Amino acid sequence: MKPRYKRAAIALGIVSAVGIAAALILNAFNSNLVFFYTPTQVANHEAPQGRSFRVGGLVEAGSVKRDGVTVRFTVTDTAKTMTVRYEGILPDLFKEGKGVVAQGQLASDGEFVAREVLAKHDENYMPPEAAEALRRSAGAKPQAASTLVSGGAR
Repeated sequence: MKPRYKRAAIALGIVSAVGIAAALILNAFNSNLVFFYTPTQVANHEAPQGRSFRVGGLVEAGSVKRDGVTVRFTVTDTAKTMTVRYEGILPDLFKEGKGVVAQGQLASDGEFVAREVLAKHDENYMPPEAAEALRRSAGAKPQAASTLVSGGAR
């Protein structure tokens, strides 16, 4: 084999290896992406079916129901609400009327089955996605949103 063909074969092999590695990395990255949706977006069928995503908003007052380790509660963005089911121990900061983000999947019956529940960490913090969603949906209810969203982290 001529040296010119050897160099071309080596270059082709390197380009192929880099292409395969890039494809594998992008595939792994895409399968681990978790997007955030509000209850309004879920109600409008913008959330993926059969894929994990995050839903966030405020825990509706009086909606927390406990049955052993299974907890059901309602999350609202002041426009729409949705039921969340979680099996496990909730964070200490989880309270009615406070911000929450749950990660999981939408069940066939429309209930969100959470694998993880995150609660806000202090009085002035709300996840940026949840705060922005509340601001957007508060057009019809401006006084409710101003009391619920304090402006983000300081």
